[in-house]
Amino acid sequence: MVIYSVAKEEKLLIEEIKRRTEKGNIDNISRTVLYNEFYMKHKEVIWACLASFVSRNAGWNMTDLEGEIFSKFIPKQYREILYLTYERANWLIFSDAYPQLLLYEASKRVGRPLFHLLKFLHVSRYMEKEWTYFWNKQDIERLCTALIVNEQHVIQMPVIEDPYYHDKVFGSLPFVIEDLLHFSTVIFPTLDGRLYGFSVHGFTKVKNRIALGKRLAWLLFTSKEKKPIQTFAAKVEHTGSRFDYEQFIQKIDRKRTPALRETYPVINHHRSDFSDWYNNKTAKKVSRYMEPTKIIKKYELTEWYYKKQRQLEVATKLEQGLLRFFREKLN
Repeated sequence: MVIYSVAKEEKLLIEEIKRRTEKGNIDNISRTVLYNEFYMKHKEVIWACLASFVSRNAGWNMTDLEGEIFSKFIPKQYREILYLTYERANWLIFSDAYPQLLLYEASKRVGRPLFHLLKFLHVSRYMEKEWTYFWNKQDIERLCTALIVNEQHVIQMPVIEDPYYHDKVFGSLPFVIEDLLHFSTVIFPTLDGRLYGFSVHGFTKVKNRIALGKRLAWLLFTSKEKKPIQTFAAKVEHTGSRFDYEQFIQKIDRKRTPALRETYPVINHHRSDFSDWYNNKTAKKVSRYMEPTKIIKKYELTEWYYKKQRQLEVATKLEQGLLRFFREKLN
C-alpha cells in the first residue's frame, strides 16, 4: 500500500475544497451557477462553460417529469426514479469535477501546479496527468476533451451500469428514455427562439456520450452560432423550467414546466466507491477518445422540437395505454 502525506497548508486546502464542493453540490441550480461562475473567472477552462449548459439541460429534463405532459401519463413512482437518475449522475459529475476546478484555481493563485493533490480528492490519475499537461502546454481543447472523457467514465459504473438504474431505467425503457424523454438530446437555445444541439443514440455507451460532448463543445465554441448561444446563457437565469427558453418561442404561449426549486427537495447523496476508472483496459481506448470527432452538419433543432411537442401532445391522448406500459415495467 502506498501511503501519501501532505503538508499542513495542503491539508487545509484539501479540506476547503471538499467543503466548498459539498456546499455547492446542493441541486441542479447551484451546480449550473457555479460552473458558469468559474468559467467567467477562468475562460481558458472552457469545459466549465460546457458543463453549465449541459447542467441546464439536466434541469429541464428533471422538471419535464412534473410538467403538464409527463405528469399525466408517467406514474409518480417512475417519475421519481427518473428524477433520481438525472440527479445522481449530475451530483457525481460535480463531486468529481468541481474539486478539479478549485484546485486549478488554487494553483493559479500560488503560481505553481498543485495537481498532485487530486488523489486526495478521489480524482482519477488520468486527470492528474491531463491537468499537468495543460499547465505546461495550455492546450485548451485537449483539457476540455479530457474532462469530457473523465466525467463520462465517472458516471458509467455508479449510474449507467448500476444494477438498480439499469433494471429500472436504461435496461428496460430504451425508447422512452432516449427518444420520448430527450435523455440523449442536449439543446442550446438563443434569444430569438432558435434551438441548436445534438442527439446521440446508444446513450449507455461511454464512447457515444463522449462523442456527444465533443460535438457540443464544437457547437458552443467554434460554430457560427456560438455567440447567440452564449448570449442566452449570459442573459437568462436558470430556473430549471423549459420556460427559460420557451418564452422566446412564438409557437409556445404558456409555461408548461415548473421551476426546479419549487418542485424538488434537496437530495442527500453519498458515495462509498472511489475506485479509479482509469486502468490498463480503459487506457487503451483513451487515445481514440482524444481524437477530433466528426461534426454532424445538421444541428438546428427548432423544427424537430416543434414536432416533438406535437408528438407528446398526441401521447397524452394515449394516456391509459402508456400508464399500463409503465406499470408493467415497475412490477
